[in-house]
Amino acid sequence: MAIHQEQASGAWYRHSLIFQLANVGTEVGRIRKWRERNPEMADRAFIRALELLDLTLGDPRWKGRLKEIARVRSFLCGAMLGAEEYGTTLEDLDRYFLAFATAVRNGA
Repeated sequence: MAIHQEQASGAWYRHSLIFQLANVGTEVGRIRKWRERNPEMADRAFIRALELLDLTLGDPRWKGRLKEIARVRSFLCGAMLGAEEYGTTLEDLDRYFLAFATAVRNGA
């Protein structure tokens, strides 16, 4: 069952890639916020972030961007699991997604 049911039913595909990634970034921020204080809440934010990334990967408009989107998904999984394969941290990902949030806020 989709957590973001409205988005999964097609609403997600009406948004720009910048908007989609900004929303993933919101969940990454929540992961960082709750990681130490409430791991269960951090895990739920992680699942929501993965769901949003999967919806973004399923958006037919981004056929030429799938490699980048899939890579950031892998980086997120690695950061959550503490894998050192990529050397990417949640802080790194939070900074990456901040650019998208800023662009949305500025009207992009």
